[in-house]
Amino acid sequence: MINFGIIGTNWITHSFVEAAHATGKYTLAAVYSRKEDTAKEFAAKYEGKQITTYTDLNVLTKDSNISTVYIASPNILHYEQAKLFLSAGKNVILEKPSCSTVEELDDLFKTAQEKDVILIEAFRHIQEANFKLLKSQVAKLGPIYGASINFAQYSSRYEKVLQGEVPNIFNLEMGGGALVDLGVYCVAAAIDLFGAPTDSQYWPVKIATGADGAGRLIFTYPTFTVHLCHSKIYNSDAPSEIYGEKGTLIVPSITDIGKITFWDPKSKKREEVEGVVVPEKLNLMEEAEEFARCIVDKDEKTIRSYEQHSRDVLKVLEKVRHDNGLVFPGGK
Repeated sequence: MINFGIIGTNWITHSFVEAAHATGKYTLAAVYSRKEDTAKEFAAKYEGKQITTYTDLNVLTKDSNISTVYIASPNILHYEQAKLFLSAGKNVILEKPSCSTVEELDDLFKTAQEKDVILIEAFRHIQEANFKLLKSQVAKLGPIYGASINFAQYSSRYEKVLQGEVPNIFNLEMGGGALVDLGVYCVAAAIDLFGAPTDSQYWPVKIATGADGAGRLIFTYPTFTVHLCHSKIYNSDAPSEIYGEKGTLIVPSITDIGKITFWDPKSKKREEVEGVVVPEKLNLMEEAEEFARCIVDKDEKTIRSYEQHSRDVLKVLEKVRHDNGLVFPGGK
């Protein structure tokens, strides 16, 4: 059983806790918030658990009952907080995006290895059984001609921007923007499917806060290109597709993939590839299960592969942000 603590008391944290408990391999044992009432309110939702609440991160690092910490705080705090807990000998599950710079991320991985603990970036979608099924189907396409990966969901917090406010998710000072919030899903998926691109370019839609509210990327590979589209200021139901000599693979969304369709150019027919049905409420359970396995088994080969994936993703994010003047604090 993995006794874990959480930093960040928003909806994604509740989703992770519920999914982690559903695996039967975790127990929530600590909750941190800057405000004691907020920490207690979060902990109260999990009756029957022995949960300690904290308002001081340094005190939490000394809790010997905690082996692992899940961090879902504002993006700009990820590096500092992950460094603190890794240095204290705690495993860290770090919500995406991991850090602002590759230099920061490399420092975290170095610290994790020195302390013999694990740092894993929480890319939930590439751990989903149906995403892995999609990946396994790519070979049937033969030579790849290209792909289109889309993830565009209108954010209610954009209403605050239109009213002259600067919510964290659209604030460069807090490490915000659509690329690192939703676009990162597309980037992570493309790199998991096809590897790191040889080049990447980004065309952002900048909004009043100075951050990007939406954008399009092009990944260049030796023999094909991948187009990625993401947004938090408009919605799109466009599917994601992978094109090959022997057909096309189609999914409604790059996350929470409900079904996979294969279009056969010879028969001109569509075939459904049967996937796994996961309750929407527990859509983080597959990642929680895999992270528990990595922590318990200390599967070095897999852990190193996840490290490289995170590094490749962040290298793209950092490069295209700087190309377009989307600079976070400390990244100038």
